[in-house]
Amino acid sequence: MTIAPENTETEVPEGHVKLVVDGEEVIAPEGELLIRTAERLGTVIPRFCDHPLLDPAGACRQCLVEVEMNGRPMPKPQASCTMTVADGMVVKTQKSSRVAEKAQEGVMELLLINHPLDCPICDKGGECPLQNQAMAHGRSTSRFVDTKRTFPKPISISTQVLLDRERCVLCQRCTRFSDQIAGDPFIDLLERGVHQQIGTAETADIHNSASHTSSGTPFQSYFSGNTIQICPVGALTSAAYRFRSRPFDLVSSPSVCEHCSSGCALRTDFRRGKVMRRLAGDDPDVNEEWSCDKGRFAFRYAAAKDRIRKPMVRDESGELVEASWTEALRRAADALVAARESNGAGVLTGGRLTVEDAYAYTKFARITLRSNDIDFRARPHSAEELDFLASSVVGTTPEHVSYASLEKASAVLCVAFEPEDESPIVFLRLRKAARDKGTKVFHIGQWTTSSVRKTFGELLACEPGGEAAAVDGIAEHAKDLDAALSSDDAVVLVGDRAAEVPGLFGAVTRLAERTGTRVAWVPRRAGERGALEAGAVPTLLPGGAPVSDASARATLETSWGLDSGTMPAEPGRDTAAMLAAAASGELDALVVGGVDPDDLPDPAAAREALANVGFVLSLEMRPSAVTEHADVVLPIAPVDEKTGTFLDWEGRVRPFSITLEGTGALPDCRVLDTLAVEMDADLFTQTAQAAWSDFSRSRVVSAHQGSNPDQHSRPAASTPDTPDGTVRLATWRQLIDNGSLQVEEPHLAGTARDAVLRMSAATAERHGVTRGERATISTERGALTLPVEFTDLPDDVVWAPARSPESIRSVLGAGHGASVALSGGAR
Repeated sequence: MTIAPENTETEVPEGHVKLVVDGEEVIAPEGELLIRTAERLGTVIPRFCDHPLLDPAGACRQCLVEVEMNGRPMPKPQASCTMTVADGMVVKTQKSSRVAEKAQEGVMELLLINHPLDCPICDKGGECPLQNQAMAHGRSTSRFVDTKRTFPKPISISTQVLLDRERCVLCQRCTRFSDQIAGDPFIDLLERGVHQQIGTAETADIHNSASHTSSGTPFQSYFSGNTIQICPVGALTSAAYRFRSRPFDLVSSPSVCEHCSSGCALRTDFRRGKVMRRLAGDDPDVNEEWSCDKGRFAFRYAAAKDRIRKPMVRDESGELVEASWTEALRRAADALVAARESNGAGVLTGGRLTVEDAYAYTKFARITLRSNDIDFRARPHSAEELDFLASSVVGTTPEHVSYASLEKASAVLCVAFEPEDESPIVFLRLRKAARDKGTKVFHIGQWTTSSVRKTFGELLACEPGGEAAAVDGIAEHAKDLDAALSSDDAVVLVGDRAAEVPGLFGAVTRLAERTGTRVAWVPRRAGERGALEAGAVPTLLPGGAPVSDASARATLETSWGLDSGTMPAEPGRDTAAMLAAAASGELDALVVGGVDPDDLPDPAAAREALANVGFVLSLEMRPSAVTEHADVVLPIAPVDEKTGTFLDWEGRVRPFSITLEGTGALPDCRVLDTLAVEMDADLFTQTAQAAWSDFSRSRVVSAHQGSNPDQHSRPAASTPDTPDGTVRLATWRQLIDNGSLQVEEPHLAGTARDAVLRMSAATAERHGVTRGERATISTERGALTLPVEFTDLPDDVVWAPARSPESIRSVLGAGHGASVALSGGAR
């Protein structure tokens, strides 16, 4: 912005215009809205419908200003949120024009005619733009003496969102967000005139009915909570937060979402040591001002009734009983020392740890247990995946691929990655890029999912397990995509589900080498990228150097104060190999941090390993399938009760500070440090700050990092055969399911997408399945029965949610790409 002194000729740069606002000469870029120009001058024009991330609407008319063009005043005040700047324009806001001020007062008076005087009980009271602007720009008295309009209340837009229609000022923020940003056009303006109101689509004549508690089609959106946050008057409220607290009773703390790798900035509001709500933070580089419902509402797990708050040890009768920290640590230390001196111990960290905690597990494995048997991948995984992560992911930063890169890309290819379910903010950026800038989004998958539709994408359909062959076939069968990926700004996004498809990482690497496109890895869990950088894998040290690199080991030994040759040189076992070794007696102990066996490649084998291994140490918040077999359970702190750092999928550092102090909960890094002391070792991870400093100092980057010729030379994969009489299974986890961090959230659970079995009409006919009935998929392990929906899946392919309501791997012992039997007629 350039503000020139009056009566001084100023050169106007190309693409800009010169105008006068409240007597000040301003140079502004062409196309800028008047309301933004005034903001840059420090003049805040009152508004309700305007939002910087939504298209202009001019719905509320609160932002009226006086405008002159070519020396001639316009006949009436204009909405500054829809009018763009023009050369020679003269604008007078309420700051310098009584006409504009009177117009704003009049609009405010009209908005308040039917607005209820329920500020003392309204959830928005105390942080309400209507309250603030009524004081600043409204009349001091009301001339309205008639009865105000009323409606039955509240209306359930969904189980999570409630609507008080009489409070609505028809600003259309919620309708525009749903339609433009989320792509879920279920909220809309209904009726006309005095009866106009917000409701869900297909609602008919509800304004005269006193019996309605629901307004038509439920508002089923992963982003519905944003409509609550951007509502300027408290018409939309959260069922989980409604009447729970007053805004001025809350203390706010900036935080970072712990659910997926999007890295969203959040604001956590708490009262009397209890988290009351979460709101999306303002971070233009990451989540802008949005958050998915899982990040916004799934935080009550930390206050669950079954939360483990004291150490527990298994007594002689086989029961877990509470114990002192001294007793529990001594018991664990003795058992792990004995295991270390015998067959060894493995470490399973899970993917939800902060960088500091993951680094503490890394040091604990290498220093205290003297082993490289550590792996954060509590999900299907492969050696090929580790090769790819080592060569293409470790050490990358947002300079490689970022949210901004997605927004500017001419083409984006999603491989084994369902953005809306696995990284919702990535999905919003892809939709924004496609909608606003024409980015072409391609998806290699099985059917036209909501992510494909809402990103205006193109589906390259293949059978589950055939993704590698599909990627290798792009040059021959999708020449338009091949050309698009050859542009400088093209991006390929690969999900962690790619580990379930043999050869897929190699195919993606070959595609990147041939086209020059950039590749980014988008894991589903928040802690996976940080755990990778921290070296919580069997083949890599912190920073990404291979454990087999003698020079890197020597550097790390010096940094950690170890004697030369102390660290093991051979790569360790991955998650599956550790569990197999534990089951067979080749490992004597397991240290498990927040791993759910139902997420593992073979849950039955995992449970067998936990039951058979000599000693299990569990670091957990709540009882789980691991604690059922644990000999010692050590309680650890959730994110609200500790300080830490996540790395999002870009490699962006996302630090957060403690929200709830004085709870006595300890982070994993401190628990492990104390346990290591009991085993005569020092990790120097007593605090998150100490762990981060040590991690930053100890990262070792290999000279060979960034190339992996062995992987590149692997032959192209082929589509697997489907045995006669079976179908191929496609599956992934939906965003809202029965995950352990979503407990005690009934309102959120009510917005989950239906668990259905999807297939084509031809597949249904071939296997005797009728539309509208339930069907069963089965293996030798078990069977799963779900309602049937028809969609555009390839023939002899079915899709089912991986963990809604049950874990497919636990029930069927099978995952993505497996062959299963299909039968109809189930009840």
